[in-house]
Amino acid sequence: MKLNLLSKKIAVLALFSFYNVSKAQSTGGNPVINNEFLGDPAAMVHKGKVYLYAGHDEAPDDFHFYKMNEWKVYSSSDLKTWEKHPVPLKASDFAWASGDAWASQVIERDGKFYWYVTVSHKTVSGKAIGVAVSDSPLGPFKDALGKALVTNDMTKKTHIDWDDIDPTVYIDDKGQGWLFWGNTACYYAKLKPNMTELDGEIKTIDLPKYTEAPYIHKKNGWYYLSYATGFPEKIAYAMSKSLDGPWEYKGILNELAGNSNTNHQSIIEFKGKDYFIYHNGAIEPNGGSFRRSVSIEYLYYNKDGTIKPIIMTTKGIN
Repeated sequence: MKLNLLSKKIAVLALFSFYNVSKAQSTGGNPVINNEFLGDPAAMVHKGKVYLYAGHDEAPDDFHFYKMNEWKVYSSSDLKTWEKHPVPLKASDFAWASGDAWASQVIERDGKFYWYVTVSHKTVSGKAIGVAVSDSPLGPFKDALGKALVTNDMTKKTHIDWDDIDPTVYIDDKGQGWLFWGNTACYYAKLKPNMTELDGEIKTIDLPKYTEAPYIHKKNGWYYLSYATGFPEKIAYAMSKSLDGPWEYKGILNELAGNSNTNHQSIIEFKGKDYFIYHNGAIEPNGGSFRRSVSIEYLYYNKDGTIKPIIMTTKGIN
């Protein structure tokens, strides 16, 4: 009887161990996850792990536009082996939204995790920005407001209805939250401490050939605003000592992916090294502009604070 009980325990432990290992995704290069189409990567470092959030590209081969209903999350302790987690958030979780789980970003404040997302609005024409909240980086997340944080009728710099997309969020050294976003116009505004309300007017930044995908990070006293430029898109960047500017344009950070019309970057520091995370359409045989994948390269700074150009590789950081 004791032997049988011990055998059952061993079997259960073995099954549990296999299940955990089977959840890990490791590709040995770029793309870092090659069994699922993911676009618009945004990474967050939290307690020794990197959490990778991305939209799920679900477009079939014969569908030549974005089909995105949900966001995915993966985690890693080394940026090489990734664990897939249950879907933490869907566009349908926002009752006021009609769909389209486009670019997003997650940030932590005071033990809560805020997820700023792009969706289409049901009643206000065009794209909108919502915010969800969770007590865990893995979710589940829920709508924090019950309404949009930004709608198309709040921004007047352009007359298109897709200019309120691609939110990026940053909390500065004084604890002030900032939200940047926009297509063809780069908008920004301060956030109240609750992270769910704008604090003051919406402003714009004049950047050379700005298209979309703003991303803010800071290194050695410099703020960096990287963004997609032109179309098909390259990534360019500007530098400033203040998030209110002025911003000085520094040039192209990386070139065309070649197999994706868009690019979307996330820049992090993790365990003493800097990384550039982006998407392309590199998964064979049917990756492309609407079936994208996430890749990672090392990022290096020059002595004057400028960033060395990023070269896309299949080797990645291995």
